[in-house]
Amino acid sequence: MLKRWTALGCGLVFLGAIGGGYYFYKNKNLVITTEKSEINSQTREGESFGPDVLLNKAIRLSKKDYQAPENNLPQELKELNYDQHRDIRFVRENGPWYGKRLPFEMQFFHLGSIFQVPVPINEVVNGVAKPIDYSPKFFNYGKNNLNITDNHLGYAGFRLHYPLNSPTYYDELVSFLGASYFRGLGKGQKYGLSARGLAIDTAVQTGEEFPIFREFWLQRPKRGDKSVTVYALLDSPSVVGAYTFIITPGKRTVMDVDAVLIPRKKINKIGIAPLTSMFLFGENTKNRFDDHRPEVHDSDGLLIWNGNSEVLWRPLDNSKYLRISSFLDNNPKGFGLMQRDRNPEHYLDFEADYELRPSAWVEPKGNWGKGMVQLVEIPSIQEIHDNIVAYWVPEDEVEPGKPLQYSYRLYWSNTIPTDTKLAKVTATYTGVGGVSGMLETHKRKFVVDFDLPGRRKQIRQDIKSGKIVPEVSTTEGKIVGTHLVYNPVTGGATVYADFEPNNKTAELRILLKKDGKTISETWSYQWLP
Repeated sequence: MLKRWTALGCGLVFLGAIGGGYYFYKNKNLVITTEKSEINSQTREGESFGPDVLLNKAIRLSKKDYQAPENNLPQELKELNYDQHRDIRFVRENGPWYGKRLPFEMQFFHLGSIFQVPVPINEVVNGVAKPIDYSPKFFNYGKNNLNITDNHLGYAGFRLHYPLNSPTYYDELVSFLGASYFRGLGKGQKYGLSARGLAIDTAVQTGEEFPIFREFWLQRPKRGDKSVTVYALLDSPSVVGAYTFIITPGKRTVMDVDAVLIPRKKINKIGIAPLTSMFLFGENTKNRFDDHRPEVHDSDGLLIWNGNSEVLWRPLDNSKYLRISSFLDNNPKGFGLMQRDRNPEHYLDFEADYELRPSAWVEPKGNWGKGMVQLVEIPSIQEIHDNIVAYWVPEDEVEPGKPLQYSYRLYWSNTIPTDTKLAKVTATYTGVGGVSGMLETHKRKFVVDFDLPGRRKQIRQDIKSGKIVPEVSTTEGKIVGTHLVYNPVTGGATVYADFEPNNKTAELRILLKKDGKTISETWSYQWLP
């Protein structure tokens, strides 16, 4: 096969021969020409494998109509309840990478209960793929009386382990389980929010389409490797995708993601690098819930660093109504769902440990062009449901046969990798407007804390002298009073703003300026009548 790398414009272009045709791609613009041919339903043992083979599979699959994976799961597995399915445990000592002195270990999730669609998993060694057949030796079935002998049963998904927190123990690092969902952990964290390969028609009246990872290939790491590579073939009625994940664990676990998407048909709305999380209530919404805990959430805000270098903080909300917020942008620097509050006293849940949930930050590679970050907040009354989604929606229409390529770096961490040098929003409180003892129910008060860097004495002086001032605005209604004070508890600044609504949806903004220069993130909030 002919392979050639060449520089073209500002990007790197790969030219190669595939299946009798030719393809090349440059950043998000990919052109493909290939002969229509059949695709094997599953990888054969001894089959050569690499990124070009994966793309070839995606191209061929896109030429065929979508076929949902077969569900031939034995009835005894379909009828397992949550606790019975959870009682099936992987036997680490029998794992395919155990005892080989490798930096990573691979384990599998068993089919059953709500996980009824098998996904083929392959191991790649020296460029050759080998399917990993199902084997009862991989599992301890607990109290379940199961007799499974079908070595073609398959798995629900997989997870990778790594000595993340201790050199002597292999912690769970990432998991890929269900549709195109996956999760990751940095050092000292517990699972919280999830990512997805792709979102299609999220919060659209016609209904959402959920692509699936139809097959995985895991490249066996070598001793001393700091990263592990996972390949995935994405499939849905609307699109086929070839995905590469290079996963590097650490205090910040990093996934370098490269996705080539080949639409089968026109797509109304496509969501790139989607993140999914849970927000039940926080300091800004607790009045809706009678709960002994002060806050319950996996994420507490959406952070956007836009192409104009403005940093926006949108506190998450759980109102009675569906909220859809769109932030127009051109070539964003990054966006993510963050768990910014790390104080265990603010949660008081010593089983869930919400203060240890990771934030997920998407850092685009290359120029993503015009589009918008969209946030969807779905009303919820239970913490078991994910009700928050954020993703990038490109401005250009998605047309059938017109491939797209998106590359990005996904961080699982406590903070974003780059210091914006701006004061951060640390808390949002709301209540009836007015002053104590003279409340005005037709107004709403917003109280926003900012964490200002520097010495407390200097911060206090700058606020008292008026050197630091708040800038407060709204698109509807009016701001009827603002006040900035030094916060002796946090050592930062607190803005008080009274808002008088006019029965229209309003977008409120608060930021801090010093000597005319913006020194803080922009607090952004959507008010619904």
